[in-house]
Amino acid sequence: MNSWMFLLLKYAMTFVAGFLTLSLIDGNSVLEVLVLALAVAALNYGVGDLVVLPAYGNLVAAIGDGLMAAVLVYIISLIWPAITVSFLSLVIFAVLIAIAEYFLHNYLLAAEEVKP
Repeated sequence: MNSWMFLLLKYAMTFVAGFLTLSLIDGNSVLEVLVLALAVAALNYGVGDLVVLPAYGNLVAAIGDGLMAAVLVYIISLIWPAITVSFLSLVIFAVLIAIAEYFLHNYLLAAEEVKP
């Protein structure tokens, strides 16, 4: 799997987590969740996978990715009034992202074609 496929997998995983929380719990549209997932996946890849993962390891990077995802969605909801978020959905979103990123990082570290 090359880097582009890894990024698409990361985006899809982020979208699923966002759909389960931000759409089903808070009632945001699928289009809004697609945009949020793109922003979260880009930030988590740029900071979490390229900077934090090699320096601090998988567990710290996964927790950091979950927290960054929730904070970014909250900040975007302040800027974009159409998006509504609740504390419950942000917490569940952060937990889902952290769990998924933990397993995704394990794959990333083991893959020969994709390196952080």
